[in-house]
Amino acid sequence: MVFCGMKTIFVKKLGKTMNDDSFFMKRALMEAQKAFEAGEVPIGAIITCKGQIVGRGHNLTETLNDVTAHAEMQAITSAANTLGGKYLNECTLYVTVEPCAMCAGAIGWAQIGKLVYGADDDKRGYTHYAPHALHPKTIVEKGLMAEECAQLMKSFFQQRRE
Repeated sequence: MVFCGMKTIFVKKLGKTMNDDSFFMKRALMEAQKAFEAGEVPIGAIITCKGQIVGRGHNLTETLNDVTAHAEMQAITSAANTLGGKYLNECTLYVTVEPCAMCAGAIGWAQIGKLVYGADDDKRGYTHYAPHALHPKTIVEKGLMAEECAQLMKSFFQQRRE
């Protein structure tokens, strides 16, 4: 049982690697792989609260015909539903690619406590377009498993060009 935000949740313990950022980024990569296999841009996201996964998502923009159906948006909605509240200040978001400006805005509104992302997005990343979109207290760590995250994106777009 874990109290996180507004709700006490009962969760299955994940083992000794529960608070390991690499462990959760690997889970985000698994979400990205689901997107890849569905023909979606392969970005995956996981949200944790006190070492427990409370939300997950991958890009669904093509599937849902919805430009807002990014991995981060799916994960934020999932976590908010799991926890019973819209503020996720005790949570960490793991995402395989730097969030866009839209997702950074949502991360800011949700007041996510920590953002960990893999690959930089030099074309659409929030740091280029909306560097102040996140909540001022959000801790940002970038570059975790960046090579693996970037490689999945490169493979996807190379496959699309063939």
